[in-house]
Amino acid sequence: MIAQILIVIIAAIAVTVFAERRDIQPPLLVAMVGLAASFIPGMPRLELEPEIILGLVLPPMLFSAAADFSFFSFIKRLGSIVNLGVFLVVATTFAVAGVASFAIPGMTFPVALVLAAVIAPPDAVTAITIGRKAGLPSGLMTVLKGESLINDAAALTLFAAAVATVAGTPAFIDNLTLYFIYSAIVAIIVGVALGWAVQSFRVRLSNPSLATVVSVLTPFAAYLLAEELHASGVIAVVAAGFSLGHNAAAVSYAERMQERQFWRTIDTLLETFVFAYIGLQLRFVIDDAQGAGFELPELLAIAGLILLATIVVRFAWIYGTAVLGRLRHRGIEKRLQHVKAPRGRRFELLAPFSWKENLVLSWNGMRGVVTLAAAAGIPLLTASGEEFPWRDAILALAFLVTIGTLLLQGLTLPWLIKKLDVSDPRDAEHEQQQRNLARSLSLEAANSAVDDYLRDNDSEDDRRLGEMMRRRMPGNQKLAGTDRNLDRAKMLTLSQTMLAARRNRLIAARDAMELDDSVVREMLEQMDLEQAVADNMQSRMR
Repeated sequence: MIAQILIVIIAAIAVTVFAERRDIQPPLLVAMVGLAASFIPGMPRLELEPEIILGLVLPPMLFSAAADFSFFSFIKRLGSIVNLGVFLVVATTFAVAGVASFAIPGMTFPVALVLAAVIAPPDAVTAITIGRKAGLPSGLMTVLKGESLINDAAALTLFAAAVATVAGTPAFIDNLTLYFIYSAIVAIIVGVALGWAVQSFRVRLSNPSLATVVSVLTPFAAYLLAEELHASGVIAVVAAGFSLGHNAAAVSYAERMQERQFWRTIDTLLETFVFAYIGLQLRFVIDDAQGAGFELPELLAIAGLILLATIVVRFAWIYGTAVLGRLRHRGIEKRLQHVKAPRGRRFELLAPFSWKENLVLSWNGMRGVVTLAAAAGIPLLTASGEEFPWRDAILALAFLVTIGTLLLQGLTLPWLIKKLDVSDPRDAEHEQQQRNLARSLSLEAANSAVDDYLRDNDSEDDRRLGEMMRRRMPGNQKLAGTDRNLDRAKMLTLSQTMLAARRNRLIAARDAMELDDSVVREMLEQMDLEQAVADNMQSRMR
């Protein structure tokens, strides 16, 4: 099994490299190559337990995405994110269940709910990759990322309730609404508490590698602990990721640099493996369904109908709620006209998405890792010892719909984005303003650090050192240079002090919501490199 997994990963990475060079979407090509490879005579079946996918593959992917995501941006768009990540998942589940129970003779509605819950949550990996390259507006990207972080939790909660009903196993809480509320609240508490504990521990560690190991174990611990409490492991992982990502500036720069590269590597490995696994499994789950009495044309027709239902529901929900959102937006605007803002402040109301942005959002419906993990997680037997009804058909339909979304929506999404030209020039202008503000605040903090230094050190050499360090600051228009007669040890010490002041000022601006988290992360990454250079020079002097 381990050898098979390694071979799949190596082959998937090779395909990804080829796709990147040819400007093809890697997840799509990897899935297609995996599908083609599954038909090679003698190809063995690579089948993983659902616990491995849900417990080992999903947590690090979610954690990495959450840790690299702006918490403030998430909160700003929380209404849209919850609308798609929770309510749309529920609507899709019940709508698809209705279609499936109608289209498949003999399938009861509870069994159809199992199938629908498996198919309900989209995976935004491909859409985010395409959108980033195409320059989608930041607000739209925020909603896509946020939806992908929480829709898995809603779908898996519905899935667990539906499976318990069909299998006759006792549910932790019979009321679905209460169960979801309990699951979400307990998971958030677990994730935030664990994130706080890990943060408190790792800031005390002097070994960056050991601190990185601690953070790597965090998503698995959050998931398992929440699941043991019958809460959502997905939400716990996301909460822990937000907690540690938001407070990453408090740890050493060496740990941040190490973690940054580690998670980027892990993301690439897991994403390529997951899409390869989807392709490789399809042939075998179809064979199983045929062995259970289903014909391939019948499966394809039902999968096509279900795929159509998921697309129609998403379009109807997004445009329906968009109309309501615009009416609500106008009402709030009218009320704000009669409300006086506090001195020095102004009310900021996010504009609703345009019809073009809603069209792109509606067409994003590719399925992925949670769909295949949930499908594989359907139990073989019910509580009475009978075979779980329609299990093979559900597996085959889930994989067919997943492949269908990748082919239909994944291949056409880049064309749609380009055709609609939804990029917002105001985004680039806002980003440049934010960068300029960040540089200005950084320069201001550095100058203040130099002023503080000169108040305590007023010799001629100290004044020359202070002026030289001011000139070397990025954004300073004065001619930079180095005075070789100055004390290099003092120079490096002052440089470290200035870096700390700049970092603290940017973090304070972010917490005050003056600066976007993405811009602050970019600046802090540059400062980490500066500090690494300074530390290297200091170690040479010893």
